[in-house]
Amino acid sequence: MNGPLPFRRTEGSVGSPDLPAVMEQVARGDKDAFSALYDALAPMVFGIVLRVVRDPAQSEEVTQEVMIDLWRQAARYRTEAGSVSAWAATIAHRRAVDRVRSAQAAADREHAQAVRDHHTAYDAVAEQVEVRLESEQVRRCLRGLTELQRQAVTLAYYQGLTYREVAETLRTPLPTIKTRMRDGLIRLRDCMGVTT
Repeated sequence: MNGPLPFRRTEGSVGSPDLPAVMEQVARGDKDAFSALYDALAPMVFGIVLRVVRDPAQSEEVTQEVMIDLWRQAARYRTEAGSVSAWAATIAHRRAVDRVRSAQAAADREHAQAVRDHHTAYDAVAEQVEVRLESEQVRRCLRGLTELQRQAVTLAYYQGLTYREVAETLRTPLPTIKTRMRDGLIRLRDCMGVTT
């Protein structure tokens, strides 16, 4: 203990500590002085924080953070800059606003993620339905081709064979395969309603 705490006796504040002197002792690490500072300022700090944050539990947390800031920053306090109460009130208001902004940012991130997850799930389902419908349409259109056209298109597009490999596989002259594939692709395009 670094000696008795100084008290300033003013009208209406009998027994109130001389906060600038208390801050000097807090700056030197005096825990008893900090206890007095806490008792003097915590109710005011809590009131300021509660008006901004609105949630009592969070306001208590922010009040504790502010009081810890006062302990850590006590050496920075300058009497010419204003009263200890005004300094504490400024720190309390800033901390409270930071908490509200942080909570809002977290809520915005959660909402954005939920929207992304919702759209992703919807898009995946829509994509599967679209692929299934297109596959059914392709199968239906393939049934409208001649046997040679269907075989040539299937070998080229689904198995990745070249014109020459398709001709060899089907034992058909290369110019015939090219003509059948061209005619088959035109019929597929028309059947599927593709415009060029």
